[in-house]
Amino acid sequence: MITIQDGNYHYTEETGIHDIQLQIQKGETIGLMGPNGAGKSTLFKILVGLLPLSSGQYRFKDWTIDKDFLKDTHRAGQLFQQVGLIFQNSDTQLFNTSVYDELAFGPRQLGLPETEVEQRVKDTLALLEIEHLRDRIPYHLSGGEKKLVAIASVLTMNPSLLLFDEPFNGLSPKYQRLIMELLQELKAAGKTMIISSHHYEQIQEVIQRVLVFSEEHTLTGDFSKEEWEGNTEF
Repeated sequence: MITIQDGNYHYTEETGIHDIQLQIQKGETIGLMGPNGAGKSTLFKILVGLLPLSSGQYRFKDWTIDKDFLKDTHRAGQLFQQVGLIFQNSDTQLFNTSVYDELAFGPRQLGLPETEVEQRVKDTLALLEIEHLRDRIPYHLSGGEKKLVAIASVLTMNPSLLLFDEPFNGLSPKYQRLIMELLQELKAAGKTMIISSHHYEQIQEVIQRVLVFSEEHTLTGDFSKEEWEGNTEF
């Protein structure tokens, strides 16, 4: 599903990622680990199409995702539909005046009939068990509620790849459990997921592989779950 070869991205005065080699198959659940500033969030922004590689090649399914691809509004929109990014800070993701409109925004941008938009919203509210939040104002919600709404707003697009940037950060144990239960459901449904975390124990129940970023902004390890858990040096 995903291949990156010799991937580099450079900000104006610093490196985002350096010499990334990456392959991810459909249906895999990947844990992404490494220190702050190592490149995890930059990689997510590249995968979802917010940033083009400075050099190297990124292929998603049959598409080569480069500057020309992302300049084409229609083609970029197709990528945004296929790849869903849940930001670490939910406040940066929520901007509508009701939870319903938050979930409906993406499907409406696809030009879907309002009856289908309504059904997608209804199904997603039920999946996350947040029907009671339907008419609430997003910025009035608790941190855990905002996180669930942010995830729901991505799921209504039915993406084939889901990127979770520190999904447990700042959440109470109750909402951490709810998020984990959702991740398990999505894994069982065959969704491809990449989940970044500083704490392996938070994601160990769902992941199959662990990718490790170094302080040099490159991937220095690709381990199966068994390899990771069986080596005390990690």
